[in-house]
Amino acid sequence: MKHPVTPDGRYFVVRGRLWRMADPGLGEAERTGLVGHLMKARRAVREAKRNADPEAEAAVHKAVDKAQRELGERGPVR
Repeated sequence: MKHPVTPDGRYFVVRGRLWRMADPGLGEAERTGLVGHLMKARRAVREAKRNADPEAEAAVHKAVDKAQRELGERGPVR
């Protein structure tokens, strides 16, 4: 990784700030699938912004949040 990671594997550090990583307890296949959902949702955000569709953008932002919570990047630390 190009950024330092904490010894527990939960966070990486950029300019002195901690950023949460995916739950290290997730299996590789599960993590890969969830990252795929996250990337799909992020592409949908970009498309909604291009189309200037605020309702669609709000909906896909929720999909991004859901995917990040499932990965363990948001919400309570597991």
